[in-house]
Amino acid sequence: MRTEWINQVAANGAGVSSHATSHAPSYASSHISRRHFMKASSVVGGGLLLGFFVPGMNKMANAQAPKAVYAPNAFLRIAPDNTITVAVNRLEFGQGVNTSLPMLIAEELDCDWTLVRSELAPAAEVFKDPAFGMQMTGGSGTIAHSYTQYREIGATARAMLIAAAAQQWQVEPARCSTADGVVIGPGGKKASYGALADAAMKLPMPEKVVLKDPKNFKRIGKPTPRIDARAKSTGGQVFGIDASVPGMKVAVVARPPVFGGKVGKFDATKALAVKGVLAVLEVPTDRGGSGVVVIADGYWPAKTGRDALVIDWDTSGLEKISSDRQLLAYKELAQQPGLVAIKADIGKLAAAPKKITADYEFPYLAHAPMEPLNCIVDLKADACTVWAGTQFQTVDQAAIARTAGLKVGQVTVNTMMAGGGFGRRGVPTSDFIVEAVQVAKVWKAAGKTSPVKVIWSREDDIKGGYYRPATVHRAEIGLDDNGDIVAWNHTIVSQSIMIGTAFEAFAVKDGVDSTMTEGMGAPYALPMKLSVHNVKANVPVLWWRSVGSTHTAFVMETLIDEAAQIAGTDPVAYRKKLIGDKHPRHLAALDLAVARSGYGKAKLPAGQAWGVALHESFNSVVAYVVVASLTEGKPKLHSVTAGVHCNLAVNPLTIEAQVQGAILMGLGTTLAGAAVTLKDGVVQQNNFNDYLVARMPDMPKVAVHIVASGDAPTGMGEPGLPPLAPAFANALARLSGKRLRKLPFDLT
Repeated sequence: MRTEWINQVAANGAGVSSHATSHAPSYASSHISRRHFMKASSVVGGGLLLGFFVPGMNKMANAQAPKAVYAPNAFLRIAPDNTITVAVNRLEFGQGVNTSLPMLIAEELDCDWTLVRSELAPAAEVFKDPAFGMQMTGGSGTIAHSYTQYREIGATARAMLIAAAAQQWQVEPARCSTADGVVIGPGGKKASYGALADAAMKLPMPEKVVLKDPKNFKRIGKPTPRIDARAKSTGGQVFGIDASVPGMKVAVVARPPVFGGKVGKFDATKALAVKGVLAVLEVPTDRGGSGVVVIADGYWPAKTGRDALVIDWDTSGLEKISSDRQLLAYKELAQQPGLVAIKADIGKLAAAPKKITADYEFPYLAHAPMEPLNCIVDLKADACTVWAGTQFQTVDQAAIARTAGLKVGQVTVNTMMAGGGFGRRGVPTSDFIVEAVQVAKVWKAAGKTSPVKVIWSREDDIKGGYYRPATVHRAEIGLDDNGDIVAWNHTIVSQSIMIGTAFEAFAVKDGVDSTMTEGMGAPYALPMKLSVHNVKANVPVLWWRSVGSTHTAFVMETLIDEAAQIAGTDPVAYRKKLIGDKHPRHLAALDLAVARSGYGKAKLPAGQAWGVALHESFNSVVAYVVVASLTEGKPKLHSVTAGVHCNLAVNPLTIEAQVQGAILMGLGTTLAGAAVTLKDGVVQQNNFNDYLVARMPDMPKVAVHIVASGDAPTGMGEPGLPPLAPAFANALARLSGKRLRKLPFDLT
């Protein structure tokens, strides 16, 4: 199906309060004709627009990604003033893609970096992730998947600019070169990219381009400040929650206290009496429930009106989870055989002279990004335009169309800058997006035509579901007299994130959700039998930064550490023995962290101890060596030395920032109060006073060291989180003699 050019004004947010790096630019959808492409370029003031799609990189791509190569369109715009605008086909929510992706194009384009800008691309076929086959941000895949794609875009643009200059000068392209946004020809001829862009656009794309040898990189690999740093540090950056469109009203939804609950009856008298409140309407909510929306002239009257509502909720027939009962049931189930995920002979377990038996507990976790969820919807009879900070443009666009009764081609999704997400903005059900469209529908049914912005409060966000699943592990490990592991029987009990979603086909095999078991076993050579129990519960669950590794890394790295203690062996040496020579990246990361920390050589102050952990997630390896203390039962993390192996580091500053942020977020999972609990189906936590996150005073001293590599980069958004908690726990075990079996820490 041919998708038409996205209208510059209507589709890309003209009239929306914005900043240069915030919103969707005027870019094209896929499958446009050359004539239409050339005509469209005039709408944005001339210049070169270029982009294409590179299919398939992994199993998800093999299942879903289109195999076509797209005609030139919308990744790159070179303006007459030499400004270069790069379309970022992701969500920028703090991870730095608004800088790192343009760096890839700039490297091959050979342009002036000071003139490079970035804009978030709208939902469109051409902007789909080359590996995932859908437009999304997740799985730490941005750089890993678009590394070649964005470099080829830059190289192709450079070749076309050279061809345009050569044509004007009537010389062979081979006699031309480029530097800092200028084509240089024989006899000192020069032409800027801005002057050549219109002519270059009319030339055919080269069938093949040669990418730079990494040894010749000038931008990639160099610490590069973020393009959006000034806007964010001065308060000028517009996030989704800041955005406004003409005539917009603000809506706040009262949602049922139990997931899937419905409105029995409600009294809106007091709410309607609040100045600025325009309407109080019943609206469908997530999981088949219903709620009451208050629509007003602004957020405060909408919230005040909601607070004044009197609602009788119908929760009959719904499962009402209580965390204490759920934990007991999980622990009982963990002692029974489940679906086998990893097969192994554990016949030596019963007779092993030394044993470890351990039960681990992990609670539900809220994502709690600094910016709560929000979404603007402008619903018309034949079109719907949405502004949202979404990780799932493709999924959400389809969900909007389905909910609004429109075709996908009638839906425009403008990607907004977001203040964090950690997975919560990428939901298979598109819950907060669909709900906002439902609000627009009831508003329209009431005879209103203005756009509506749904805003979640912090309390809405924490109580609103889609948590990291509560999980229980049970491990039975047999060791011989030398402390070597001879058998390992392991069971995981949890809700599946993937079962029942569109991702089940590739993520679930023989009933085993791979996100539940990722991180178990490797890189260690272990005789491990692993089984799982998929539990259903009336609590919506979702990936949370580093997904299954949030719990598997803690279990693996604390148990390996405990086994080393039983063996009377240094924990680093014990790990290296189990790794052997089959995982050189793990060894390199571990060795780097150990060497830079002074582990085993530096003398620590009295009352402090070392802790070590190592974990791979999303194809990157992170090793931590930490120093911690324990005073009157209060743990303190003093320092973290990181060894990171993510192959080629495109922007070392971004990697350092990702690791720093992951360390603080991982530390947060250890704090008392870092848990979502339920009683009779109702979430007990409301805000940061009772759902604790790590704060600035908790931040340890951090040193990040990256293993040098020229191999294609792997992901870094999530890998820094998993090893932090186990490294901290291992240090505390050395101080207290007690092995910690749950998160958050229980030191009683």
